[in-house]
Amino acid sequence: MEQKINYQRKLDELLKTLDGTPRLLLHSCCAPCSSYCLEYLSRYFSITDLFYNPNIFPKEEFDKRAEELRRLVGVLPVKNPVTLIVDEYDPEEFFAAVKGLENCAEGGERCFICYRLRLERAAKYAAEHGFDYFCSTLSISPLKNAQRLNEIGGELSEIYKVEHLPNDFKKKGGYLRSIELSREYGLYRQNYCGCVFSKAAR
Repeated sequence: MEQKINYQRKLDELLKTLDGTPRLLLHSCCAPCSSYCLEYLSRYFSITDLFYNPNIFPKEEFDKRAEELRRLVGVLPVKNPVTLIVDEYDPEEFFAAVKGLENCAEGGERCFICYRLRLERAAKYAAEHGFDYFCSTLSISPLKNAQRLNEIGGELSEIYKVEHLPNDFKKKGGYLRSIELSREYGLYRQNYCGCVFSKAAR
């Protein structure tokens, strides 16, 4: 049986070695998940927050989540600056990526393809714009597979030659803190991951 890696411990160890304020490209799925991640990581990094989520359905939901993230970035106290990029909405990118996996159970192979789709956009952007690290807020959710997210991040790091920041943001009370911050800032908390399949499953 493969031994699970403690990615939060790996992150803790890496943070001790940082010199200066590296640039981090952080893929964000929504404001609630981003809240703790931004609060935590802005102590160490200058962050560009990338909202790239072609999986979200419908368009109104995408716009609502993007606007909530924009609002959060505008009011959340952070040590180092955070810049937000809202990427274009093209749901066909998602549907093409998961074609043939429409009937997979939530949390399975279709979700892993979706992880890769979004992480790859982050890795590519980070490489093209000279970032030191990239990662995603997705691991803060208890419903997301942090092991698989980090494995995919590591694979993309090799391809795009930019460091993946190891993470399991739900650890050390991260998920609970995101709930506190969501309450504090009155953030919209959606009741499904984002895609049409997760909406139907709910």
